[in-house]
Amino acid sequence: MKPLILLATFIAMSGLVQADIQAPPGSQYTSMRKLGRGISNVLYGIMEIPEQMVRKTESQGRKAGWSYGVVDGTNKSLRRFGYGIYEIFTFYCPTYHGTYKPPYTKCGQDWRVEMNPTDGLSEYPPELGFESYFRHTRLQKY
Repeated sequence: MKPLILLATFIAMSGLVQADIQAPPGSQYTSMRKLGRGISNVLYGIMEIPEQMVRKTESQGRKAGWSYGVVDGTNKSLRRFGYGIYEIFTFYCPTYHGTYKPPYTKCGQDWRVEMNPTDGLSEYPPELGFESYFRHTRLQKY
């Protein structure tokens, strides 16, 4: 009788204990996200030029913005284009450490961990300055 009670207690307790199953860290990075990231880098990577011009102007002045900003923006734009082509052609296979995460690295550091927008590439190209996620209109009551 004692083993039967022990077995019943074990089965009852095992029903209460469940594993906390969470998604792994790279689960949000899928092949479709990689394809979308590649397409956006090819189509909108050119936006790095005016973005870097504005950032360099704000931090170092107008002359730096129109000279160093153009050069740095062109460099980042061409890198985005290259990464975009690479990600479009390899979207179906996990290429970066067996995941679909972006392969952008700098000096051995991973840009996804702590992204410095003035020095590295973010996952997607910068947006135009006039785009917004919020509505700026009000409903009028008559």
